[in-house]
Amino acid sequence: MAARGKRVGMEVSIAVAEAVKYSDADVIAAYPITPQTHIVEHLAEIVADGELDAEYIPVESEHSAMSACVGSSAAGARTFTATSSQGLALMHEILFIASGLRTPMVMSVVNRSLSAPLSIWGDHTDIMAERDIGWIQFFAENGQEAFDLVIQAFRVSEHRDVLLPAIVNLDGFNLSHVIEPIVLPKIQKVRDFIPPYEPVYRVDPDKPLCFGPVGIPEIYTEAHMQQNEALKDSKTVILEVWEEFAKKFGRRYRPVEGYRARGAEVLLVTQGGISETARIAVDRMREQGRKVGLIRIRLWRPFPFDEFYEAVGKAKVLVVVDRAISMGGIGGPLAAELRTALYHRDPRPHVVNFIGGLAGRDIRAVHFEEMTNKAIAYAESDSVPIYEMFGVRE
Repeated sequence: MAARGKRVGMEVSIAVAEAVKYSDADVIAAYPITPQTHIVEHLAEIVADGELDAEYIPVESEHSAMSACVGSSAAGARTFTATSSQGLALMHEILFIASGLRTPMVMSVVNRSLSAPLSIWGDHTDIMAERDIGWIQFFAENGQEAFDLVIQAFRVSEHRDVLLPAIVNLDGFNLSHVIEPIVLPKIQKVRDFIPPYEPVYRVDPDKPLCFGPVGIPEIYTEAHMQQNEALKDSKTVILEVWEEFAKKFGRRYRPVEGYRARGAEVLLVTQGGISETARIAVDRMREQGRKVGLIRIRLWRPFPFDEFYEAVGKAKVLVVVDRAISMGGIGGPLAAELRTALYHRDPRPHVVNFIGGLAGRDIRAVHFEEMTNKAIAYAESDSVPIYEMFGVRE
């Protein structure tokens, strides 16, 4: 699809900050943590230089950052923050409050390992620990996606039929700190795409309201059921926004993206930046005459079941690569989700789960080929393991 805008070489973290500027955010709550810091640093420069008329709040912790976001959103402000790893974990208590109160906002999570042992390098440990917080969640594969998804996330989050917070995930260092070509549209075109936020309710000292009071047993279940239905129903708006974005900016996004997946008997399944490496492996195996393809899960919550089933087609083996482990459980969170989704399908493919790339350890194209070969051998012998830790040093 043709680029519609000026192509600029830019660090991806800076591109995310620029997307917030283009989206005309009103409030930015900021606390630094590696590898997210460049996003809020650049936003501080943007606000200080007068490029964005916004309230920049340097808080004392990530817990405070998310608390400030809930307050600013409830007051009717377009709100943004960013974090990683231990910072996301420190927000944990307030993340449920943000979604339960239906306060729209956007947060970029630059994915990084959780301690211990201490690691500043990237994997999906942090976000998978927050899988069930009730937020819309996207995974960016490259810098352009990270830029575009932030803009789209504001539009979706604030939609009157949604009113839920949204996360845009991007890989720490391997994506956040690299320079990539980013197509920057005209800023006014983006602001035309995102209308000013008009809250349904807002806190007002002159008109006091009560938000999030005690949920006694007689209403708590119903409140969570309504919240879950709202999250599932947000997919309709997400698809509408992505379609409008494609018409206006020339780049189309889908909840599940296939690459050489049609007619494939074996499908790699990935999330995030490793997907581009996986495509190299798919090309190599296709050149060898092997029916291998790739599907990438871009929309994580709400999970796109229909699109996933369509992408799987008649594949016999799914090679699911998780970058987090469900400790003491059945492997990786993504594989567990997919196994559940496929449980009632007959026939259903073998799901072979590999867990790798933890703490930034490389997964190269040759590794995807190795995982594919192992998965096929497991499936043919009908001895598929629950999961396998890939790349463990002997």
